[in-house]
Amino acid sequence: MRRLRLVQLLAAVCLGAIALPGAASAASIYNAKTFTLANGLQVVVIEDHRAPVVTHMVWYKVGAADDPVGKSGIAHFLEHLMFKGTPSVPANEFNRIIARNGGTDNAFTTLDYTGFYEDVAAPKLDLAMRLEADRMQNLTIGENEVTTERQVIIEERRSRIDNEPGALFAEQLQAAQYLASPYRIPVIGWRHEMEGLTRADALSYYKAHYAPNNAIVVIVGDVSLDRVRSLAEKYYGVVPRRDVPPRLRPQEPPQIAARRVTMGDPRVRQASWTRSYLAPSSRAGDTKLAIPLMLLADILGGGETSRLHRALVLGDGIATSAGAGYDALSLDLSTFDVFARPKQGVPLEKIEAGVDGAIADLLKGGITADELARAKTGYRAGAIYGRDSNDATARLFGSALVIGLDVESVESFVDRVDATTAEQVENAARAVFDLRHSVTGTLSPKPAS
Repeated sequence: MRRLRLVQLLAAVCLGAIALPGAASAASIYNAKTFTLANGLQVVVIEDHRAPVVTHMVWYKVGAADDPVGKSGIAHFLEHLMFKGTPSVPANEFNRIIARNGGTDNAFTTLDYTGFYEDVAAPKLDLAMRLEADRMQNLTIGENEVTTERQVIIEERRSRIDNEPGALFAEQLQAAQYLASPYRIPVIGWRHEMEGLTRADALSYYKAHYAPNNAIVVIVGDVSLDRVRSLAEKYYGVVPRRDVPPRLRPQEPPQIAARRVTMGDPRVRQASWTRSYLAPSSRAGDTKLAIPLMLLADILGGGETSRLHRALVLGDGIATSAGAGYDALSLDLSTFDVFARPKQGVPLEKIEAGVDGAIADLLKGGITADELARAKTGYRAGAIYGRDSNDATARLFGSALVIGLDVESVESFVDRVDATTAEQVENAARAVFDLRHSVTGTLSPKPAS
């Protein structure tokens, strides 16, 4: 489950050049094929015969940002309840069936989508498809199961967020960044609303959104297009399509004032400084800036050769770490994030001045040819290395297609990265680095009162 978009971005800085590029490469690397069943289910097949295994993923076009007002956390709650069985699969048997057949399975919820997956031996693909198609239309939920699982998600929130100052801080930053968008609400939900989620809420959400015409199946591994098509028709093709409500989300008004979040917590051991800027994504705002912003994040804060690391960690020596992150695969407006952790005794004001100075230098002097070439090389390498993981390949195609991109846009990604100019990256920086669209946050130790 992606609990908080900002937390994911901050954690992905070291992996960004590997994770996103794998989602888009030359057709000679992925050669993805796709077809659509009569009931509206899209199926994507990526063959890889190097090992007799397969990853099977079902992506639903509904996430936490689609939760009804006052019912935050229902998308994630339903993800848990999807394992509670059907008339033909007893409660909690789904995982055991997959495990007995030598596979693994799990699920995740994000702001924009919900996903379920199985990694199995290639001959067991029909089992995975049968089980997923079954719970796509025949889920059964008992009242006792709802009561028990509601306590599970409340405990999950307590352990992963309420007991983690960094996660609480990220949650507050996210809430401050978005004025109207439901992205301001955490994926897992606000606790007081989670406590009121009911069986009726879950079943209503399930019936509204879990339909073949609101889903994408991505299959990667030792399969053939013909076999997948045959199995898909057999298992998914019999699931009737249903009317699905449109995704009518509130959109952000113009942001005209910088905001600040100051948080202290006695559990914090090391202070941190973070700033997020509202930014376009590949689906919202000025979408042509998405790829330049990905390159900008790498140049500014993507590793030990980045501007922020060289300026704050190696140069002035005031920070133990510094970086930047950006998520282009977002249905609505995203954020571009910069962050740093000070060395012991260094005030956060000095960190902020150092970050602002590095950004100002970039805006004034532009980026170098070497910086741009290095960033592009990282993405090309990521496309090649990403192909070695069935799971990563399925996730990267799924996360793009489920927000409305197509196979071609994924396949052509590296070509579009290669075509991006320094001027385009610099223009993207000037467009996004506007303090009026920002939230600056500080997290520091605070003595217990």
